[in-house]
Amino acid sequence: MKRTSTARIVPLLTLLAAALALPAAPVAAASGDPPEWTQPRAPLHLLGPITYVGSRGLGAYLIRTSAGAILVDATMDENVPAIERNIRSLGLKLNDVKLILVSHAHFDHVGGLERMRRDTGARVLAGRGDVAALRTGTPPGETSYGVRRFAPVARVTGVADGERVTLGDVSLRAVTTAGHTPGCTSWVMRVTDRGRPREVVFAGSMTVAGNRLVNNRRYATIVRDYRATFARMERLRADVVLPMHPEAADVFGRARSGTLVAPRLLGDMARAARVDFERTLREETR
Repeated sequence: MKRTSTARIVPLLTLLAAALALPAAPVAAASGDPPEWTQPRAPLHLLGPITYVGSRGLGAYLIRTSAGAILVDATMDENVPAIERNIRSLGLKLNDVKLILVSHAHFDHVGGLERMRRDTGARVLAGRGDVAALRTGTPPGETSYGVRRFAPVARVTGVADGERVTLGDVSLRAVTTAGHTPGCTSWVMRVTDRGRPREVVFAGSMTVAGNRLVNNRRYATIVRDYRATFARMERLRADVVLPMHPEAADVFGRARSGTLVAPRLLGDMARAARVDFERTLREETR
């Protein structure tokens, strides 16, 4: 057997160690992604302390509190500079963002999360079922479009269903809405709008969106979880629905027309998602 010189091995090991020490490269937007996902838009005040700071197609919401700000979702890595500009344009510094709340561990919602975490120094909170995915940068479950990885999140804290997260004078409740991912979470808060209390739901995704429903080896309870989420979302009180894909609730149109308050909307969205889910499940079981 041919012997390999130790002098040749050492430089190779040095190069390998250096490569492993580098941070994971962000996943670039694929050519098939909707263009509006990475199209910037100006901040849009919605109600109370809530301002939309995301792109045209991916939701990111900034909540001002008496002790700093909370960001709900960071979207894709390509969007981070625009989101940060939006935050600064509101008169805030990046380190005013103290908490980042996660909806679910898919690349379009957390691709920029680690970068945003480093830039702001904020604490990241996510549903427990998605923590492992966030730490590894590998989305949970199997899909029809393969695996779209994202930069691993160095520090993330898991939250349980019903757990409250408080910063200053603002408190949000985590509501597990699994199915889209095992840890998909909706965040609920109360806002005073024109002197009236409103329940605002930052709604986690309920769509199938390429998830494999039958024989999903990495997410065996996916069908049961989806159905439980539909039932829960149909019952959940929501005066205002703010989803992670804004077009799902016509957030911009409703904000312009002053019709964000829509108490039946979340139930309607859940019922429509259930119909699509059951149709997809039937197709997969044929």
